[in-house]
Amino acid sequence: MFTGLLQPTHLIILLGAALIFLGPKRLPDAGRALGQGLREFKSSIGHEAQPPLPEAAATEDEGTPKV
Repeated sequence: MFTGLLQPTHLIILLGAALIFLGPKRLPDAGRALGQGLREFKSSIGHEAQPPLPEAAATEDEGTPKV
């Protein structure tokens, strides 16, 4: 039924190894960082142009000398 890497026993072993190496306190942070990275990757693949943040544009204008 399940083939490849997505077998339930493989997922349990991977979760156990992650728990051993990261520990119970850092595991949620690692999952959150992984999720954020996947979201950023998905948005970059989607070719959705996002306008720059107004704060970033204001700091760029202040840093350039006006002639």
